[in-house]
Amino acid sequence: MGRMVGTVTRGILSPIFKQGDDIVKIVTDTVINASAAEGFEIRDRDIIAITESVIARAQGNYAQVDDIAEDVRKKFGKSTIGIIFPILSRNRFALCLKGIAKGAEKIVLMLSYPADEVGNHLIDEDQLDEKGVNPWVDVFTEKTFREYFGYNKHAFTGIDYIDYYKSIIEECGTEYEIILSNNPKTILEYTKSILVCDIHTRKRTKKILRDNGAEIVYGLDDILSLPVGESGYNEVYGLLGSNKATEDSVKLFPRDCPEIVEKIQEMILQKTGKTVEVMVFGDGAFKDPVGKIWELADPVVSPGYTKGLEGTPNEVKLKYLADNNFAHLSGEELKKAISEYIKNKNSIPVGSMESQGTTPRRLPDLIGSLCDLTSGSGDKGTPIVYIQGYFDNYAI
Repeated sequence: MGRMVGTVTRGILSPIFKQGDDIVKIVTDTVINASAAEGFEIRDRDIIAITESVIARAQGNYAQVDDIAEDVRKKFGKSTIGIIFPILSRNRFALCLKGIAKGAEKIVLMLSYPADEVGNHLIDEDQLDEKGVNPWVDVFTEKTFREYFGYNKHAFTGIDYIDYYKSIIEECGTEYEIILSNNPKTILEYTKSILVCDIHTRKRTKKILRDNGAEIVYGLDDILSLPVGESGYNEVYGLLGSNKATEDSVKLFPRDCPEIVEKIQEMILQKTGKTVEVMVFGDGAFKDPVGKIWELADPVVSPGYTKGLEGTPNEVKLKYLADNNFAHLSGEELKKAISEYIKNKNSIPVGSMESQGTTPRRLPDLIGSLCDLTSGSGDKGTPIVYIQGYFDNYAI
């Protein structure tokens, strides 16, 4: 009997990672021990994936709210700071806002509506139609927004985020205004000193602001891009990808991930003779069709992966082949014909019907989504994911 199983994904139980741990040794030993205990063989082109959180913990990559405040003061001085397009999140942005507020004398907080960048809604989209509001044009103060839409709680968290963010700023004793607009240029009517808080559109937002007269422009990726005293930092992403750690500290996105994955790959090779691929993963970049939240609050799905994970899948659509090219065949003849077609798929022209409908996302993003769903963000205790057969196909 031939091969009967395709891709297999395993969540690997690991020790609880603490600051100072040797992440390379622990991951390597954990995978090898799991292989022996569970009876699966480590093979070439298997994939080891590690969640970004445990790497940041091992690195001790944390910062205090006061560290954020100090960096904000250093970059903006005493100017009124326009904070634009933050996501609506207790875990991702609330402590960042607390640090920014502690470092500012006045804030103009500009929220996008009806939702933030990753799909957390302030109001339902249908309310825009009911009120005749054009979200690309209409600008609201907090007062006029309430007059139009009232008070709305997030469907999952039960929080009114306007009130929640207000309370954080007020606790810091900082003067503030709140406006709602989807046009970056709106903030320039209030201040020329801007902190850009969107994630995946931040470069465009910064360019629009600079091209239209902003004098000081930084993004969350510029805050804690260098350490403040003994604080953690991330030279590429700053506060982007950070999470709440305690009531007064955040865990930052991990550093040096490309070097870490290469060292794990090398150690696995030394101990098993097999060349596996290795990656670090964060949010998986998939969308919840009910809550409408796009699961990508991290700046990237994978901040580091080995070279074998470069590129996009090169696949053909089996159902298209079966329904069209080989519709006249069945049984073993059909299997043989499709297998031979797959073996020669590198000669298929780009954009051909045989490949249409296959997922055009990059491999690290696809695999990261698989890992995020496997590992979860709660109490599974499996920050390491082991994948086998991902690069196999019907012909193998």
